[in-house]
Amino acid sequence: MKKRDDMTFPFEEYERRIAELRMRIAQRRLDAVVITDPENIMYLTDYQTTGYSFFQALVVPLEDEPFMITRALEESNVFARTWVEQSRPYPDTGDAIQMLLDALREFRLDDKRIGYERNSYFFPAYQQDFVHTRLSKGKLLDCFGIVEQGRLRKSPVEIELMRKAATATEAGMKAGLEACVPGATENDIGAAISSAMFKAGGEPPAVMPYVTSGPRTMIGHATWEGRVVKPGEHVFLEVGGCYRRYHTAMMRTAVLGELSDSMYKAQETMKHALDAVHEYFQPGMTVSDADNLVRNIITHNDVGARLITRSGYSIGIAFPPSWDEGYIMSLKQGESSILEEGMTFHIIPWMWGVDGDKTCGISDTIIITKNGCESFFSLDRDFTVKPEKNVHTLSAVNTTPGKKKAATDTNTQEDQAV
Repeated sequence: MKKRDDMTFPFEEYERRIAELRMRIAQRRLDAVVITDPENIMYLTDYQTTGYSFFQALVVPLEDEPFMITRALEESNVFARTWVEQSRPYPDTGDAIQMLLDALREFRLDDKRIGYERNSYFFPAYQQDFVHTRLSKGKLLDCFGIVEQGRLRKSPVEIELMRKAATATEAGMKAGLEACVPGATENDIGAAISSAMFKAGGEPPAVMPYVTSGPRTMIGHATWEGRVVKPGEHVFLEVGGCYRRYHTAMMRTAVLGELSDSMYKAQETMKHALDAVHEYFQPGMTVSDADNLVRNIITHNDVGARLITRSGYSIGIAFPPSWDEGYIMSLKQGESSILEEGMTFHIIPWMWGVDGDKTCGISDTIIITKNGCESFFSLDRDFTVKPEKNVHTLSAVNTTPGKKKAATDTNTQEDQAV
């Protein structure tokens, strides 16, 4: 390992991660592991690239120096970002898996017990089959999750990084809520969120913000499509801020008109669920009990809404196409795993189908502490309510074909629901 002081975390953090991984390698009676998941590679080495659709792997022997297999273009990231000193690049005209096999032979691992991430999106079955066929002297054993065991509980330096991501998340959400006015397009709102996130120090997130309005809020995982927001409608926002690939996320809702009884009840139900999270979540609580706590509160409503998903998921390092670590741990029924200090979750007590045609949300990203949990955010949870007489409006009067008249301010006062 090459000691350096210009990585995301202190060098000692990476030494600890590799040492703990090697303890798990030894526990599983393996001689080495081949890590192909981009989040896991970054966690261990600080390596990152947007070119992870090309095969890449970090090979960590039990005792000898780790080495990487990368596309030739991406090898620059190995030297620029990581402590890794040995790499074996392959050209675009080459065979990535053959390079992996050749390197395993070169480093005398071809007849050893090799762990690999069988469920990795980035090591598909046909490539695994090729290695199984050619590595006849060795044994290939599934070790999926061996790195994630370390990622699940965040260290103090990781938490500090997530706080920077949270700053970007809040800045984006505040700008998005301010941009929610009749006459604005969903694209306008998405642009406001993105600009504010990046100006606050955020970096490209694994998923761009979710922005839907009116009836489009009932479409799962939809985002902006140019729709013009109308008076009296609501806007659902979900923003994930990113810093050094670490994420935090939050949901909020804007109402561009009077707050109906149903939407007020939805707001208070979600706030009640989050209050319960902060009162009862603590180390030792089972994942199933944590989910039931949130689910029971959301389920018992009289506005026709449902919680149709898990109630939360682990969050941290992420690359596209998703900002969550839910495959490591999700809050759902029947799970016997327990909450532990240092775990971080996006808690999502959102409500799908209020009055049959509205989806709204209020969510929180939390860290499990020694005696409970705490939020990464300080932003108010109430819906942002803008009665029609008190909001900015964008005139739809065309001055020339394809163009709109400039925005006209009417009143900057924003009334908040109590």
